Amino acid sequence: MIDSKFQIPNPKSQINHNLQYPNTNEKSFSILVTAKDQGKRIDQFLAETDLNLSRSQAKHLIEQKHILLNHRPAKPSARLKPGDTISATLPTPKPLSIAPEPIPLNILYEDDSIIAIDKPSGMVVHPAPGNPSGTLVNALLYHCKDLSGINGALRPGIVHRLDKETSGVMVVAKNDGAYHHLTRQFKNRTVKKVYLAIAYGDMKQKEGLIDAPIGRHPDQRKKMTTRSKKGRVALTRWKVLERFEAFTLLEIYPETGRTHQIRVHLSAIGHPLLGDPLYGRKKAVQDLKWRECIKRMNRQALHAHRLELDHPQTGERVLLVAPIPQDMKETLECIHLQSSRSPFSLDGRWRR
Repeated sequence: MIDSKFQIPNPKSQINHNLQYPNTNEKSFSILVTAKDQGKRIDQFLAETDLNLSRSQAKHLIEQKHILLNHRPAKPSARLKPGDTISATLPTPKPLSIAPEPIPLNILYEDDSIIAIDKPSGMVVHPAPGNPSGTLVNALLYHCKDLSGINGALRPGIVHRLDKETSGVMVVAKNDGAYHHLTRQFKNRTVKKVYLAIAYGDMKQKEGLIDAPIGRHPDQRKKMTTRSKKGRVALTRWKVLERFEAFTLLEIYPETGRTHQIRVHLSAIGHPLLGDPLYGRKKAVQDLKWRECIKRMNRQALHAHRLELDHPQTGERVLLVAPIPQDMKETLECIHLQSSRSPFSLDGRWRR
């Protein structure tokens, strides 16, 4: 669903979709570092050049010794000095190894530059150990015959991601230019993201900001935490939409994009997401009247509702909207019924 205020033309372009690394004008290059880039990490510096390399791609090429610093192998974290020389011979692009699969997609919007998907809960974004197929990338490769193999062979066109059990709007780049344009927007925090969430407890304030760095949990590999000694800056704004006896319906505005950010932050302030198996409460609400409502939400109650960004080709501001999913809708209806309140209407679009 795209907001009617923003109409986008349907430009045409020809795209090669079989590349592991983005096209560069030269297969070999040499760059002389100047004073203005002193102190930058080499991978960060390369991501800011016109080589069309993301930071993760630059890091990989440095680790594989395709990119050298002063003609020697270096670490991606190496700091640059004026007069340093960065040189490289990029490897030959490799064909994608992921099989396209005819998986149905709920497409919110599509043109030659981008495609916006309403990702269902339960779908993994890209292949990984344990999830080699059935992913959003497999589906996109089948649907988008011209999907570029940018950002590595396993993540063509992916500029951001949602957790497996988080539903909602995602935007995917369909060519190298769109990829780098969107990546810069996410990096510069000009993309506005709005989530809907059902959290445990009655949040007393109307709105707030959670400012707590997030890093990898020291003991549990799959978890993130706000107590890490190596946490990165993480900011999450929230606003109450509706309060209940045992739950709060929230609108969430993440200003950064750390792994599991919303889930970790809400848990850290004592209001974890309903249904969150990793950061949620071990014991559910004791009141029997809530058990039926809780059963309706068998995953974390988090939905990426809106995404606002600049179109990479036209420059127009675009608002993409994914309607509230059925499981969250039914859960809210159950909570309202048990709360003995009149049915809640989200933007006037649904009622019990």
